Amino acid sequence: MSVPNPIRAVVFDVGNVLYHWDPRFLYERLIDDDQALAAFLRDVVTHDWHFQHDAGRPFAETSAELIARYPQHESLIAAWGPRFNESIGGPVPGMAEIVRELDAAGVPLYAITNFSAEFWPPFRATAPELFDRFRDVVVSGDEKLVKPDPAIYALALRRFGLGRGEAVFVDDNAANVAAADAAGLHAVHFTDAATFRAELVRLELLPA
Repeated sequence: MSVPNPIRAVVFDVGNVLYHWDPRFLYERLIDDDQALAAFLRDVVTHDWHFQHDAGRPFAETSAELIARYPQHESLIAAWGPRFNESIGGPVPGMAEIVRELDAAGVPLYAITNFSAEFWPPFRATAPELFDRFRDVVVSGDEKLVKPDPAIYALALRRFGLGRGEAVFVDDNAANVAAADAAGLHAVHFTDAATFRAELVRLELLPA
């Protein structure tokens, strides 16, 4: 007799799994020179700087510190907060369809995202048809915990009411995938929608 598949839910990352994200999407609209754009993204609004927002620091603080270091870029730095949604590109092809398929099949959907507590609500409001399908979303900036900290996965499993081995987790970041796997999630490294869907079919969460 075959053992029933214990996996009953799917937990998504958001950035570069459901939606493309890159600071370049915003700043290529504001900086015409390619070399100046590359230097600004490399030296000023770096991923490490933005990671502070995901960890719970307010933009008012981080921007003031950065403007003090780079006063010549004050207006560009100040644009990051009110125009953050412009750093988010379109949906990752095929992923909204997978969300809708899973929802239609009655599979519980959740998310764990490294996202600023300030920036998440305005972004979520752009896609209610998608995010209303999710039963809960753990936002790092609200919890002041960021992936791949094991504590954020433990918190999410408690909140979602899921035990070890009961959910698929998909993320584009290898470190986040490894930490989720150690936390007891069936962790999948995201490459594209077709490959992920094939895994969901293998796990009998979607039909072939």
